[in-house]
Amino acid sequence: MAVFQAFRALRPVKEKACAVAALPYDVVSREEARVIGEKNPDSFLHVDRAEMDLEPEIDLYDPRVYEKAAENLRNMEKKGIMVQDEKPCYYLYELTRRGRTQTGFVGCSAIDDYLNGVVKKHELTREDKELDRIHHVDTCDANTGPIYLTCRFSQELLDFMENWKESRKPVYDFTADDGVIHRVWVVEEDEKIRSIREEFEKISSIYIADGHHRAASAVKVGLKRREEHPGYTGKEEFNYFMSVIFPWDQLTLLPYHRVVKDLNGLSEKAFVGSMKFYFELMAMPGFPCRPVMKHSMGMYVGGEWYHLKAWPDVYENKDSVASLDVSILQDRVLGPVLGIKDPRTDQRIRFLGGNVKLTDLAAAADETGGVAFAMYPTSVGELMDIADEGKLMPPKSTWFEPKLRSGLFIHKLS
Repeated sequence: MAVFQAFRALRPVKEKACAVAALPYDVVSREEARVIGEKNPDSFLHVDRAEMDLEPEIDLYDPRVYEKAAENLRNMEKKGIMVQDEKPCYYLYELTRRGRTQTGFVGCSAIDDYLNGVVKKHELTREDKELDRIHHVDTCDANTGPIYLTCRFSQELLDFMENWKESRKPVYDFTADDGVIHRVWVVEEDEKIRSIREEFEKISSIYIADGHHRAASAVKVGLKRREEHPGYTGKEEFNYFMSVIFPWDQLTLLPYHRVVKDLNGLSEKAFVGSMKFYFELMAMPGFPCRPVMKHSMGMYVGGEWYHLKAWPDVYENKDSVASLDVSILQDRVLGPVLGIKDPRTDQRIRFLGGNVKLTDLAAAADETGGVAFAMYPTSVGELMDIADEGKLMPPKSTWFEPKLRSGLFIHKLS
């Protein structure tokens, strides 16, 4: 049984929503954030990347960064840029990218659901990234970015979303710089709130699509607050973390490409030749190779593109993780041939989201005389199956588009 409840969101006033809404902190570099912040004083990056408002030499993890984030958040509320709703509500959040629309419910999930496996994960987290968000959430006393969740929706939930959107005007309706349309509706009627909560209580499994570090950090802050308040009842806001739950079949997953900076001492000829042990290899002279089916990938090295199709014995009769394309690449090429033993920490490998152009992927390989791999996307079904089995996917297996905007909803912890 999933616990997913309404909450009193701190959110922008209507005329400020577009200016406040910002890409997630982890897809914007320090330099990019500073440029955006200088142009837009209302951008939520002043909270999520508060180092932009401090001296450039200050370390990203300096306590002053988190204190500045909390100060900027308080100032947005004091100035009337953001206002907290008077009663707990659910919110519908719709994103439209290139004609494809997905709509989810914004609410709060229980940290106990994360701990007991109702909210399921599929990736490991890094301690340094966790600690960063723990300090950020704890100092701001708020969840500042929603966790991106998915599950199988009942028909009642699907029908409710469509009927609500058709019968009411959105409180936010704007197009971001990247062309993604964002719309938000508020669900404030008590009877509707109760029925939505009850529908989610019927769902046994919810999956983290994106935001593993934010989820783990939010849960650890909640556990920290429980220790600080031994008489807690379970109703306090720190027992919950803000999330957006989308129907699994509305999501768009793009590939996560790989670039390795060198060939681990091999000549180009020897490296390309080594591929033939596990792949059917086809040269694609002059043509960037974007794979169009599972178990195939494009490879760029030495100014040439190749199409790689895994031999059946590489993936047949393998478990759900080993048969993933990202696993095949890691287990057959990146590890044994290129020496990338731990892609989470090895500085020789880069990961580029699936919206990157293949020409840019090739250019990244050419910069250092390395190799690039254009991947076929992992499916949402594969993600859910692996999570159900309690297994973990290799790092950087999924890239979801469009990205949720931060700043449209804030969940105060006290």
